[in-house]
Amino acid sequence: MRMVIRIGGSVVASPFNPKLMNAYVKLLEKLKAEGHVVAAVVGGGSLSRDLIEVARSMGLSEAARDEVAISVSRLMAQLLTLRLGRKGALTVPTTVEEAAELLEKGRVVVMGGLKPGMTTDAVAALLAERVRADLLVKATDVDGIFTKDPKKHGDAKKIDSLSFDDLFGFFEKEEHEAGIHQVLDPEAVRLLQRRRIRTVVVSGFEPANVSLAVRGCRVGTVIS
Repeated sequence: MRMVIRIGGSVVASPFNPKLMNAYVKLLEKLKAEGHVVAAVVGGGSLSRDLIEVARSMGLSEAARDEVAISVSRLMAQLLTLRLGRKGALTVPTTVEEAAELLEKGRVVVMGGLKPGMTTDAVAALLAERVRADLLVKATDVDGIFTKDPKKHGDAKKIDSLSFDDLFGFFEKEEHEAGIHQVLDPEAVRLLQRRRIRTVVVSGFEPANVSLAVRGCRVGTVIS
């Protein structure tokens, strides 16, 4: 199976969790050993959003604030890549084409952001489209997609499955902005919808949830 794992910065970097980061490295190694083609895209978490606010206070443009966030996500990707050692790509790709080439060479690829105006969700979706992935798993800070924000509403109910078309009704924001933080970025959904790439949103605090999603077990929210 060809897959992209989107590791939320809200999971591994808000605050930094070296133990969990190592667990994800082991997961990526395990998936590769099972014969899968594996890429991961990691976000910058709260540090990224804090620095975006610093940049905003300094009067920097939206594009410049995005550049700051991209740098943080690439540092996160570098940490995971270094931990993978020779099993990984040895470098953090800065283009989708570079990532695709490394995957074809049998490497485990970890990416951060790419360019202003594009979230790491969109990067994961773009990479999934480019390599014709069978599956995208987003490991985030909630158990799936809910009828309302479960952090704000006690009566929010988890949705087990839905279509890409239905998903647009759950967005709080429908356009990109630096530091956007919601279950899936709208542009990412448009990309995934175009190729109808099966997507599963799971709680990333337990990497085993990603394994369950890969095996087709009932976990999180399935979007198809």
